[in-house]
Amino acid sequence: MVFGMRTKTAVAESERRIRANDLEYNSGFQYADNFIKTSKYTLLTFWPMNLFEQFQRLANFYFLCLLVLQLIPVISSLTFVTTLVPLVFVLLLTAIKDAYDDFQRHRSDRQVNRRHAYVLRADRLTREQWSNVRVGDVIRMENDQFVAADLLLLSTSEPNGLSYIETAELDGETNLKCRQALTATVELGQDETLLGMFDGEIVCEPPNNNLNKFEGTLSWNNKKYALDNDKILLRGCVLRNTQWCYGVVVFAGRETKLMQNSGKTKFKRTSIDRLLNYIILGIVFFLLMCLFCTIACGIGKLSVCTSAGQHFRVYLPWDALVPDDPAGGATVIALLVFFSYAIALNTVVPISLYVRVTATAASVEVIRLMQSFLINWDLQMYYEKTDTPAKARTTTLNEELGQVQYIFSDKTGTLTQNIMLFNKCSIAGKCYGDYIDPIIGEVTEPNEYTKPVDFSANAMAEESFRFYDQTLLDAVRSGDEDAHMFFRLLALCHTVMPEEKNGKLKYQAQSPDEDALVSAARNFGFIFLARTPNSITIRGPGGDEEHEVLCILDFNNVRKRMSVILRRAGRIRLYCKGADNVLFERMGPTEPELKSRTEEHLQKFAGEGLRTLVLAYKELDEAYYEDWKQRHHEASTSMVQREEQLDTLYEEIERDLMLIGATAIEDKLQDGVPHTIANLMLAGLRLWVLTGDKQETAINIGYSCQLLTDDLQDVFVVEGHSMQEVETELNSCLDELNRPAADAKPAHKQSLSVVTFSRTYLYVTSRRGGTVHTDEGYGHDTPVEESERRGGYALVINGHSLIWALTSKLERQFLEVACQCKAVICCRVTPLQKALVVELVKKYKKAVTLSIGDGANDVSMIKTAHIGSWAISGQEGLQAVLSSDYSIASSRYLERLLLVHGRWSYYRMCKFLRYFFYKNFAFTLCHFWYSFFLRLSAQTIFDPMFIAVYNLFYTSMPVLALAVFDQDVKDRHSLTYPKLYTPGLLNAFFNKAEFFKAALYGFFTSLVLFVVPYGTYRDALSPNGYVISDHQLFGAVVATILVVVVTTQICLDTAYWTAWNHVCVWGSLLAYVVLHFVYNYGMGGPYVGSLCMAMKEANFWFTAVLTVIVLTVPVLAWRFYFVDLHPTLSDLVRRKQREDKAQKRRLDDIQRTPSARRRGRSVRSGYAFAHQEGFGRLITSGKMMRRPAPLASLSMFSLGRSEAASPRAETQVTFYTERSSSGAADG
Repeated sequence: MVFGMRTKTAVAESERRIRANDLEYNSGFQYADNFIKTSKYTLLTFWPMNLFEQFQRLANFYFLCLLVLQLIPVISSLTFVTTLVPLVFVLLLTAIKDAYDDFQRHRSDRQVNRRHAYVLRADRLTREQWSNVRVGDVIRMENDQFVAADLLLLSTSEPNGLSYIETAELDGETNLKCRQALTATVELGQDETLLGMFDGEIVCEPPNNNLNKFEGTLSWNNKKYALDNDKILLRGCVLRNTQWCYGVVVFAGRETKLMQNSGKTKFKRTSIDRLLNYIILGIVFFLLMCLFCTIACGIGKLSVCTSAGQHFRVYLPWDALVPDDPAGGATVIALLVFFSYAIALNTVVPISLYVRVTATAASVEVIRLMQSFLINWDLQMYYEKTDTPAKARTTTLNEELGQVQYIFSDKTGTLTQNIMLFNKCSIAGKCYGDYIDPIIGEVTEPNEYTKPVDFSANAMAEESFRFYDQTLLDAVRSGDEDAHMFFRLLALCHTVMPEEKNGKLKYQAQSPDEDALVSAARNFGFIFLARTPNSITIRGPGGDEEHEVLCILDFNNVRKRMSVILRRAGRIRLYCKGADNVLFERMGPTEPELKSRTEEHLQKFAGEGLRTLVLAYKELDEAYYEDWKQRHHEASTSMVQREEQLDTLYEEIERDLMLIGATAIEDKLQDGVPHTIANLMLAGLRLWVLTGDKQETAINIGYSCQLLTDDLQDVFVVEGHSMQEVETELNSCLDELNRPAADAKPAHKQSLSVVTFSRTYLYVTSRRGGTVHTDEGYGHDTPVEESERRGGYALVINGHSLIWALTSKLERQFLEVACQCKAVICCRVTPLQKALVVELVKKYKKAVTLSIGDGANDVSMIKTAHIGSWAISGQEGLQAVLSSDYSIASSRYLERLLLVHGRWSYYRMCKFLRYFFYKNFAFTLCHFWYSFFLRLSAQTIFDPMFIAVYNLFYTSMPVLALAVFDQDVKDRHSLTYPKLYTPGLLNAFFNKAEFFKAALYGFFTSLVLFVVPYGTYRDALSPNGYVISDHQLFGAVVATILVVVVTTQICLDTAYWTAWNHVCVWGSLLAYVVLHFVYNYGMGGPYVGSLCMAMKEANFWFTAVLTVIVLTVPVLAWRFYFVDLHPTLSDLVRRKQREDKAQKRRLDDIQRTPSARRRGRSVRSGYAFAHQEGFGRLITSGKMMRRPAPLASLSMFSLGRSEAASPRAETQVTFYTERSSSGAADG
């Protein structure tokens, strides 16, 4: 480490050689240590790297060149201070902001690097920081600890060298995975002497990002042992159910597989920043202006020098640099004038405008910083349960939140809480789990006030378990055989591991589903107690039961079921649970009525969005089982088609099953996820789910969270294992997508295990002409087709297929299919594949991408995302939060972050930039018009001090207040009408066209600002005979009117007035007057007395009022015309806000009207003592409410709103307006 910087290995490895407990040998290879770094800068590299990044902005580099020109006195009519101060200010401001952001990363890195691990040094365990761990060290890990580095497992506390790990930080899965040490090293145990003497040599693959593969060999005691992934513990895993383990470090620090998948921290820039760099057409216009002035000046000088005018050189001599001959002198003067105008008119150039903008107190960086504070301070994104507020961890990307087109989301811990709850079940054809309200006698949804079933009689019951149907517990307690068989199967058929923790029985399951089912059995009296490789022990109503485990037929994606074969009391029984369609095909002669009722219950559970499993069993004959066991042993040891032989045997024994019932588990979504996804999709965003979970789980969650719906025509599934298979499947998808609507397939019929939702799409009906405005109502007056409101497709692709889909041959084809689908789900993907999918969209779609996740497996995706990327502070750790730009505690806050803060930030920043371009063109071009009356000598019309502080003091504060506080609609309306987000997707508020509009309006404003005062003051005299047409008075008048005009314009642009807006607007006008007089009178400025002289005359006031009217009336007329005849969606929402406010005021006035009758009696209570319970429950349940009759006397226009914000999916908010007496609608 040199001055805080860690050296990097320069030589690429072909293989890695490690000798355990031999630091000297291993240090010769310069392997990376365990120090990690996610920050970008150090104390030494901060200024060089930061300035290099800042001068990559064309604006900053341009102004650096301009500063050099201003240092040359012969060509500069302005002091270099006018450029140096703004440039230094913006560089320092940005550097401070970047330093703060990087300081947060350094602090996060220190927290990780200073974690502690026990390292074997000199045959003794010493407590070391993670950053001090080296390759080849033997370290000890304990239960519930994070693994410090990638380790080769040597020994554990469990029999046979087994250990159990949780890999949530790597792949997002909280289920346990098993790892096993080599038999030869298990004997080392925890004997520090033996472990210190271990000198095995490891030869393995070099560092890579493949989480599921490891190849290597261990040479020890003259023997060689094969190493694979099952013997490796990766950094980021958590040790579970294992008291201790020892391992030798194979990869450390940045070379671990976790960090190899993390990607590199990139310099991120907003699309507006990039657009400002691309708007270089202004340079052409600017150079043409300077060239015109140069040629005109040269011609003018030449004509003067060749006539009698040359004699004036006696009084106004040329500089020594200029030749005496007329032609040469005119040429040199013209060239010098070119550079003089380049300095005087520099703010015509868009990039220089941008630097001028950032140089003021109302700079882009300050605005972004304030917008970040507003995000941090938003109490509606504060998660009280974990005391976690929203956090903007960067200050540069806020407006990008309003332009996101593609969202790439993890599933586990992001869309879901990864918490499963036993909700309902079907046993022997009877449904359990519905809560029947005792008042109305109907099934209702339980709430926080509903009393659950009392399990207190069961000493092993869990306090957190909730169930609301007492009849099931009564059936178990009464000895119902079917109920006992049901819960006995749940307690036996699983791979859960029990452990005792703090005197309490805890379960560690391979999946949350299994944990929920075993916990349900436990609470209903069938308690799973212990497991060995050959037995499983449970406690039932009759006492402890020990079952001999004969065989476990494990679950996989093809089988979709799991079975165990157990022996107890001489009876052999097979218990099976699995998907409904798989098990029903394997049922024996089950009663038709039982099967029919169970299928009805499954359909009911699926409609409620619950995950279902069917339970069955089978009695086995001893002789048959022994024969089957022999054949199973032969197949399991076969070297030819082993898997196929085992599958055949499993199919044979899992036949003729007896149906028991079905379970229904609720996969606990993050609060508000369906609502959030519905609104985001309605806003026009595309959501892709990239998850490490299996296909069935991901699809089920897709339906539960409303990403997939019954409206879809079909769900494409791509699961080929070769390039040819994947290409064929993608071609099939394209054929279906390109098929004419008349030939399209009927709507996709969903399976039993999914939930369905209905929703409407937003459309706006104009009051004039019945035109339907799609999207956002900004210039797209086309009817909305029914096919756009219903139907569509979804794509599901597996990780092994994605390998081929991301190749150069198929990536365009895959992207074409994916982008035509409403939803995309990628299953079983690695962290690197997540990043590659994001990169693919960035590469070809040129769209703003956003990645959201909560685990270390999401870090690479988060860093790759185009601009706005952030993480959820979820259950899987904080690694993703440390790498994110924004962090929120719950997925439901994503909706507010994008639709409210993102939209407002984009709206404010665009309005800010349009206004600044306008006012700077209005300011700068006054010099251009003035030059025609000065023989193009490059003299400025304004006082140099006014030029220096125009953007800094006189016009900065009003636009700062606008850019921080302005809002076109309230936050609740931004959520209610998500189509308001669409202008950001289309770059409608600021683009090249909007820039040229602002520039053109500034051009017109500058012309009026010059022409009207010039016409007034040309050869003007005051009534007292004073000359009021001098240069200084004219410049003061134009400057004053300019400040008034641009301040009036900001007043017209402000849609939401706060106290700060008033202070800034009126304070700026006052500041102009005060600073003008302080500078000229107090500091002896050259324009002393000019403004006072002008303000004494009526000419000034007449000119100011006339100029303001000429420039304001067209703007008002233009806006009133479009708001009234061609309103956008935001115009309609603002109208609704005004109408709501007026209606509320009228209601308040009615409520405040005092009653004419006064009573002297007490009004302590309005109820009689014998008053019975009323109809409150019936009213709130809606059972006795009638639909209101339509208002025939009213006309309406509809404003579509999201179904998530309304009680019914089909509801639209309606504005009513009374008809006039003639019967004509007001509109």
